[in-house]
Amino acid sequence: MTSMADPLITLTTDFGSGSHYVAAAKGVILALNPEVRIVDLSHDIPAQDLRQAAFFLVSALPYFPPETLHVVVVDPGVGGERSILYVELANLRLLVPDNGCWTWLIEGGRRRPRVVRLTERRFWRSRISDTFHGRDIFAPVAANLSLGLDPRELGPLVGDWVRLDRPTPHHDAKGIRGEVLYVDSFGNLITNIPGEALSLDDRPKRVRVDGIEVPRIVRTYSEAEPGTLVALVSSVEWLEVAVAQGDAARLLAARVGTPVTIEWQT
Repeated sequence: MTSMADPLITLTTDFGSGSHYVAAAKGVILALNPEVRIVDLSHDIPAQDLRQAAFFLVSALPYFPPETLHVVVVDPGVGGERSILYVELANLRLLVPDNGCWTWLIEGGRRRPRVVRLTERRFWRSRISDTFHGRDIFAPVAANLSLGLDPRELGPLVGDWVRLDRPTPHHDAKGIRGEVLYVDSFGNLITNIPGEALSLDDRPKRVRVDGIEVPRIVRTYSEAEPGTLVALVSSVEWLEVAVAQGDAARLLAARVGTPVTIEWQT
């Protein structure tokens, strides 16, 4: 194996910040490659929540340097029949459970990913826990890849994998009906409605969250007085509902799945 220059591994899990699970996985990686850089992206993905993991990955991973290896362990199927995959997509490399958590990254893409199913146990730890593949499979494989292991040695190429559906908004003559896809740490509601819908044409628009009207459509939070409920285009280009210097999720008692609409006004 040939060492890569400045190898970088990121970790995204639902293990919880400060958990011994994170520490153990890092220990396995560093024992095999003490020179590797490990970056914690998040260990606070809601437990076993594949949609929240998918949103997080599609919003964060494209900004990392090429050749970064992204290890994702949000894995409700651990110990069952699901596979573990190594994925190459454009400039992205991932180690993921085959549960679809990564597949929003390829929506609308023209390039088909290169996917390997992990079967070669000599790159795993000698003893495999049925409940902790993050430590016993993901971590040692990630370390070996950071040392220059050819991914083709991990197992066979595969042409099919589990896909995770993304909720799609419904368009009709009256407007667009969607839902909250993600609630960030500020209580902002990120929806599955494209942000461009706010400027689609010159017709006046009304935004509602579960029937409650959002009184202002703005470009930035600072355009509204503190405490004002607003709609705007989020940094990830989706319709967002927020409270200027406040918490929209708390104000509206909203959560992932809460209905959101844009209505055309005549």
